[in-house]
Amino acid sequence: MISRKSKPRYIIFSAPSGSGKSTLVSHMMQKGLPLAFSVSATSRAPREGESHAKHYYFLTPEDFKEKIENDDFVEWEEVYEQVYYGTLKSELTRILELGKIPIFDVDVVGGVQLKKILGDDALSVFIQVSSIKELEKRLRHRATDSEESINKRLEKAAYEMSFAPQFDQVIINDDLDTAVEETYALLKNFIDD
Repeated sequence: MISRKSKPRYIIFSAPSGSGKSTLVSHMMQKGLPLAFSVSATSRAPREGESHAKHYYFLTPEDFKEKIENDDFVEWEEVYEQVYYGTLKSELTRILELGKIPIFDVDVVGGVQLKKILGDDALSVFIQVSSIKELEKRLRHRATDSEESINKRLEKAAYEMSFAPQFDQVIINDDLDTAVEETYALLKNFIDD
């Protein structure tokens, strides 16, 4: 039950790629909290197993730019050249009309932008691992990215880790069970507040 009925609540998860953010979000979705996953939009191609409107709203770069011009996004960013990510206003409306709390799984810059826009109605959580070496190991283990993509993500990760102080809470995800427990307690406390 959401105690602040008059005000919507939001939960933002951000992390360098490979830190386990999506895994933690998935665990939180299964914990019986009144959450609904906010599906982001992207102009990148779907990865194997991803489907439109479930994992992302897959748009062409042209369609994405048109939605930017139409002010259809709460926030958006060009993460890599011609690769855009963003949160559609219509997605937040959809979730709030269900009486649920939107939970965002976004990159670090998107997380900072969302927190600035949503303010104290949002809890921003930064997920990280203990080292870049651990991050590299995870990215290689999941085997979804090319060598070039892994190298780009590792370069970006060091920069992204510098954003951690701009988030409300930091969870170190070196042990998944511990991280799940800490994250659940954090979210439950925020929702029940």
